Amino acid sequence: MTRRQTAGVPVPGAPDGLRERKKRRTREALLHAALRLFTTQGYERTTVDEIVDAVEVSQRTFFRYFANKEAVVFAVQEAVDARFLAELRQRPAAETPFEAMRRAALNAWSTASETGDEDVTAELKMRAYRVIESTPALHGAHMRRHLGLEQQTASLIAEREGLDLEADPRPRVAVAAFSGVMRLTGQLWGRRKDAGEDALRELTELHLDQLGPALSGSWRTA
Repeated sequence: MTRRQTAGVPVPGAPDGLRERKKRRTREALLHAALRLFTTQGYERTTVDEIVDAVEVSQRTFFRYFANKEAVVFAVQEAVDARFLAELRQRPAAETPFEAMRRAALNAWSTASETGDEDVTAELKMRAYRVIESTPALHGAHMRRHLGLEQQTASLIAEREGLDLEADPRPRVAVAAFSGVMRLTGQLWGRRKDAGEDALRELTELHLDQLGPALSGSWRTA
């Protein structure tokens, strides 16, 4: 038995734990600094040197956490997407596909708030949205990532409903409609000034609640 473990359980405050916390703090600092610079002076005009200078680390340290500048921009979205998929896998089988996706999306944010995950704060997500929306070079990558998430989500929906994704179009159709609404609410939220997580949740619920009526109901009041 080592000094760092007791009965196979790591002792709190052991060197390994301290190292991991330091790595996390360094990654978060790089993420904050990069997105702050991207939104104030532009993605294209910001260099890796400027990012590492702001955090007082080396380029080697930057590339230990991020492959390039693009990876920094999408780091927040990747964290949110991963949490959404994890939440979707846990949704009760009795829920309809739309209800499962809706609750998974909303719970993904609630979980982030409860755990204090710095990678997915409302501030960082808004900064990332604004960088993507203001940088044409990032639009293509943004769409490719959305398509990848849609494929994973459709596969999960097909699995939970016991369907063959290649033979039944319903999972892909449902996910396409859901994803379209989520992209819309994200864009609307990103254009607001100083909008927080509550505003994002409100916009998401409002638009998702209108998805069914918009697709199947009559819009005429007379």
